[in-house]
Amino acid sequence: GVDQCIQKFLDVARQTECFFLQKRLQLSVQKPEQVIKEDVSELRNELQRKEALIQKHLGKLRHWQQVLEDISVQQKKPAEMPQGPLAYLEQASANIPAPMKQT
Repeated sequence: GVDQCIQKFLDVARQTECFFLQKRLQLSVQKPEQVIKEDVSELRNELQRKEALIQKHLGKLRHWQQVLEDISVQQKKPAEMPQGPLAYLEQASANIPAPMKQT
């Protein structure tokens, strides 16, 4: 039945894997430089993938830093401006120079 088919499939998969592992071992003995080339290629691909991931995260980081900076600037502006009913007069009088003392 189904269990026999699944078991047969798993057995064939194990045999196939064993075959390829044996071929890989033979290749590593006969041509060790080929294995090294494959390893180097895999490492280069991994480095490129990680570099792309780093760039993606740096972009997100820059975006959120800008958002935080914008929020910080918006919060500072109201604090600099006087508020209340006399705010306009306070701001205007701040621009008037103090009178000079005469001696």
